[in-house]
Amino acid sequence: MRRTWAGIVAAAALAVACSGQAPDAPDEYPTREITVLVPYTAGGPTDLAARTMGAHLEKALGQPVIVENLPGAAGSVAMNELVSSEPDGHTLTLVAAPSTVVTPMIQDVPYDAGSFVAIGVITEVPSVLAVAGDSEFADAAAFFDAARQRPGELNVGTPGATTSQAIELRRLANEYGVQATVVPFNGNAELIQAVLGGTVDAVLINVSADIRAQFDAGAFRPLAISPAERVDYLPDVPTLAELGFPELTYSTSLFGLGAPAGTPPEIVSRLEAAMRDGLADPAVRQKLDEAYVPDEFIGADAFRQRLDKIVRVYGPVAQELKGG
Repeated sequence: MRRTWAGIVAAAALAVACSGQAPDAPDEYPTREITVLVPYTAGGPTDLAARTMGAHLEKALGQPVIVENLPGAAGSVAMNELVSSEPDGHTLTLVAAPSTVVTPMIQDVPYDAGSFVAIGVITEVPSVLAVAGDSEFADAAAFFDAARQRPGELNVGTPGATTSQAIELRRLANEYGVQATVVPFNGNAELIQAVLGGTVDAVLINVSADIRAQFDAGAFRPLAISPAERVDYLPDVPTLAELGFPELTYSTSLFGLGAPAGTPPEIVSRLEAAMRDGLADPAVRQKLDEAYVPDEFIGADAFRQRLDKIVRVYGPVAQELKGG
């Protein structure tokens, strides 16, 4: 009897192996909890985006979704964990672009932009050039005129030395001859204090809720915004493109989900569909802040196209930064 039962088990295992059908086959996905890696500390807007979408995916897919914060090394700690995981859809990451694709162009890390599959965008947050409420610069034209007349004298704070904001300021100098000195800081709290304390002349920073609060209080004044078109919540703020810098449209941060390269397309499609449904839910959109949820869902293909374009545009500057 034991030999017979052992034969049955062995035959079943052989049948599974020959069919190529693993226990975690795409049509059975997910079979256990899903982990979403976040390359930032808990409590910030990126963490909120991951946790809000994670809560929706948990309901939609019927398995627990665990958000794990792995900050450090410009996001590479989380990405290293992702690319070493099984490509079965049970380990995902919050993709924070451009940094997720820029970091491997500057640092020596064991991954690149092709090491993960894009699934979809949760939120997009533009950058804004802003000054203190009592700044000498009444508008963007005054700021850029001063930068042209005094090359390198104006200090502009950015959330890091290799962020999209820092790269755009390099492109401002390289492509348009307008030179400002980049002063990197660690996050918005430091940048807010730098503006209020007069340490920098301006900041180029994500228009997150804390920065909008500074505008509302009159402590900050927005001069220009990064997307190709104006945004509803700052309707009177011109775009950099309107001000004569048509190529400076890439410092809008995209926060979405990615999976390891090699994840079956059926699993990616199921996650993409679940994200699409979540971002159509008014309760989810409200929790994320309606201002930052794209009007039209940016799915896997469109997300990848945006990432690929960032790699092409930022590549030359990234090589400059890598070379010192």
